[in-house]
Parts: sequence; structure tokens; C-alpha cells
Amino acid sequence: MASLTNASSSTDQKHYRYEVFLSFRGEDTRFNFTDHLYTALCQRGIKTFRDDGLIRGEKISAALVKAIEESRVSIIVFSRTYAASRWCLDELVKILECRKSKRQEVIPVFYEVDPSVIGPKLNLSRRLLGTCPPE
Repeated sequence: MASLTNASSSTDQKHYRYEVFLSFRGEDTRFNFTDHLYTALCQRGIKTFRDDGLIRGEKISAALVKAIEESRVSIIVFSRTYAASRWCLDELVKILECRKSKRQEVIPVFYEVDPSVIGPKLNLSRRLLGTCPPE
């Protein structure tokens, strides 16, 4: 994660509100892996968004969309039931839109799931999964 802090310039810090946006399924990872990841990032001075105080609804909130758009990097923690959550899938769609339109860096993390199983279920490309070199 050291590259996250080293890659920032003063321009990036003005343009982005967060260095990292964490996308995860709360019931799978909130109080274990994601909590440890969030703590480690914050301890290293990396400003990280985690959806602790947001009210759940059918659609992701405008505040969450804004946080995704204002992040330099999105870390997606794919877990056992990530794809079963409409909320998570809506986040994923927005993250992938920002990856394309804003060149946001996306880092997939597979928590207790095999990438070869979850990738096809979500129609994720090999490039996003990190199994082929960037263009």
C-alpha cells in the first residue's frame, strides 16, 4: 500500500477527496478483513472512505456515488455474498464507470473466494482481475 501514498501529488490531493474507496459486503467482511484493511490504511495516513454511517436503501445514495467519484483508488473486496447484494453490484457498476471515465485505479481483493469462480459470475474481465498484463 506504500504506492498509494507515494503516487499522490499535490494536484491529486486537491482533485480527490479520498485516496481509497472500500467496496465490500458488510455481513461478510465488515468486522474482520475490511476492518483490518481500513485501520491499516488510516494508520498509514491514507484517507479512506468506508460506508459506516450511510442509511441503506434500494439504491446507493448520492453520498456514496459522490465518494466513489471523489476517490483515486477503489478497492473491491469480493467475498462469498458480495454478488448477492444489489447495493454492492450498484457500487461495482459505478466504480467501473469511474475506472473508464476518470481512470480511477481499481484493486480487486478476493476474500475467501476463488477469482476464477466469482469473475465469470460478475462478468469481470481478466484485466480487472489482474490475470493479464495492462495494455
